[in-house]
Amino acid sequence: MAGHYTYVISALPMLHFGHKLPLSYARFLESCRGLIDEEEVSVLAALEGRDWGAALAADIPLLKAWRLFEVALRNELVKLRSARKQSDAVRFLRHDGWWDSWVVQAALNAVRNPAPLEAEKILDEERWKKLDELCLGHYFDLDVLVVYGLKLLILERWERIGSADKAKILEETLAVK
Repeated sequence: MAGHYTYVISALPMLHFGHKLPLSYARFLESCRGLIDEEEVSVLAALEGRDWGAALAADIPLLKAWRLFEVALRNELVKLRSARKQSDAVRFLRHDGWWDSWVVQAALNAVRNPAPLEAEKILDEERWKKLDELCLGHYFDLDVLVVYGLKLLILERWERIGSADKAKILEETLAVK
């Protein structure tokens, strides 16, 4: 079946970082079923489960670029946190050969923030910007759906954070075991 990207993408609500989640990831996948190839739907489903092996097997350049960015960002966080703890970061690094000063600055901004939740927000804002950058020049194709799905997963994560029972989490954290 040929992909009806124009229809699917134009029917999706706009996503904005920090705003309310307009639809669940499951509903997003359901809206794609029947309108795009099943292999493409399975790639989108693999993103939800963070199954990068299945997602990268689809040989989508945008996904490879996203994975390189994520690895670079995590490597920088490992380096900065290891330096703070005065430990060796080498055994925790993933070597992929990609580096960008923008990623270093984003990680540094997050690590310097004393509030862990705000640091996570900084990182997710940078992820959102990278997804916008990767989507440039794509309008009605699978890459747009992949970026939409990844952004939706970011918003779902913040929805879970916002709806968490903070008192219960604090109790569990402070409980003596």
